[in-house]
Amino acid sequence: MNSGFTQEKVDKLADLLLIGLTEEENKMLFEEFAVIDANINKINEIPNIKDVTPMTHTLDDFVCELREDIPEESIPIEDALRNCDEVDEREVSVIKVVG
Repeated sequence: MNSGFTQEKVDKLADLLLIGLTEEENKMLFEEFAVIDANINKINEIPNIKDVTPMTHTLDDFVCELREDIPEESIPIEDALRNCDEVDEREVSVIKVVG
């Protein structure tokens, strides 16, 4: 079974994610996808794998109890902004991380 990954597709996905790849990085990722595909294909060869119920948690007796959602009073915005290094009126200034 072929996943449809090509080096061009890896480049396109990298561009969409804004992570430019060198030719070497593209080749490495393409080879990693090939290994992942091979492993998935091995799993798909297991007899009756489609009849197995997917797990929702690794423990059989796992119980998730959510707390009651009760609105609470929060601190004033001025107090929260006092903990920030740089603010612009009521907004926190952060460093640019993309582009």
